[in-house]
Amino acid sequence: MKEKQNGRLKIALIQSTLHWEDPHANREMFGAKIDQINELVDLIVLPEMFTTGFTMSPDNIEKKEGLTTLEWMKKIAANKNSAVVGSVVFHDNDNYYNRLFFVRPNGKYKKYDKRHTFTLAGEHEKYTAGTERLIIDYKGFAICPLVCYDLRFPVWSRNTENFDVLLYAANWPTPRINAWDALLKARAIENMVYCVGVNRVGEDKVGHQYPGHSSIYDPLGELIALSEKEEMIIVELVKDEIDLVRNKLRFLNDRDDFNLSN
Repeated sequence: MKEKQNGRLKIALIQSTLHWEDPHANREMFGAKIDQINELVDLIVLPEMFTTGFTMSPDNIEKKEGLTTLEWMKKIAANKNSAVVGSVVFHDNDNYYNRLFFVRPNGKYKKYDKRHTFTLAGEHEKYTAGTERLIIDYKGFAICPLVCYDLRFPVWSRNTENFDVLLYAANWPTPRINAWDALLKARAIENMVYCVGVNRVGEDKVGHQYPGHSSIYDPLGELIALSEKEEMIIVELVKDEIDLVRNKLRFLNDRDDFNLSN
């Protein structure tokens, strides 16, 4: 069935604490939160590694859990008639990935493996980095989903395909939250897109604090929504606003003509 396109995309950002290395508990928790959505939304966005927290011990997670969570995402997407996106610890061909899934209501899905593994935490030693960016065409919006540390690298986030939405699923800690805020705004301005960032709150088992700051910026970098507590944010994005800004201010026409080489 073809997706309806009305030039609007209503998204729900779920900002939450996480149960450390406990996929079952996290699926139960997020399932309950999603059940509380009492209006039609087009896209539900979950944080980075939403079933485990930002663990550097992927061997502690049963190898089947990634596939179990993918099936869970399919059921949620079908039940809510909404796409679901978020990243999980995923075991594939003897490697671990910080893998993001974008799951449509019909069960079809695309994956993106986090390119920039967080060397400060040793993520590069535990998880294999991805090499390909993903652009999703969903309900008339072109969406580029990325993961946490990717936010610090503007070339990887660069709008070379005229996408409409940059989306970051993250576990971004309190000491560097000013960078999160500044970079989300910058990515919106330089790419002339809606920029969406979903973070977690609370403290993890290794002592890192997370302040939330899940937020959405419009194509001019104006803040639309921001939260510092455990809650859900629901915002509607409007395609005409992107077109209006780009037609009036043709900054993307002057972008440098280069591509990232692998």
